[in-house]
Amino acid sequence: MDVTGGAFTVERIRAEVADLLGEDPADIPLDENLADWGLDSIRLMALAERWRAEGAEVGFVRLAERPSVEAWAALLGAA
Repeated sequence: MDVTGGAFTVERIRAEVADLLGEDPADIPLDENLADWGLDSIRLMALAERWRAEGAEVGFVRLAERPSVEAWAALLGAA
């Protein structure tokens, strides 16, 4: 699955999280705390680094404050 590059969308964020967690994207809820799904700080740092490398102005702390797909979509200006 190619989820790299391009604009940020809810679907893309969900797919990238699902890939890190070894889950199906459809199983990842939009509004639940992703730490409860097993997203640890190492994986969160990897996401933050990847997204910053693509120009997103978001860091680990901002992502960790509200660890949900819908919160990250808002931070990233997802379409």
